[in-house]
Amino acid sequence: MALLGNPYLANMPKQLSADELAQALRVDIAGEYEAIIGYEAHALATTDERAKKILCHIADEERQHVGELQQLLSILSPKDAEFTEKGKQAVQQQQSQNFQSPMQ
Repeated sequence: MALLGNPYLANMPKQLSADELAQALRVDIAGEYEAIIGYEAHALATTDERAKKILCHIADEERQHVGELQQLLSILSPKDAEFTEKGKQAVQQQQSQNFQSPMQ
């Protein structure tokens, strides 16, 4: 939810360390997902096809932002990139086994 009262709310009081920037990017990614959920909820809640089309388009733009932020996070935080890759590989392995055995 936007907080419109204070135009300086998002300003940082200092330069961020690498770890702080990585954490801020995780928060930004969460915000993008929250926006996607909101836009799609609004699209589902209307019968106006014009509004649905625009809201779904905006949600897709937010998905692109997620990808951009995730890529930036991977560049800035190799640990995040490593664990993201491990997670992808675990799901791919499960998929190749038709999700029959428990994940490890």
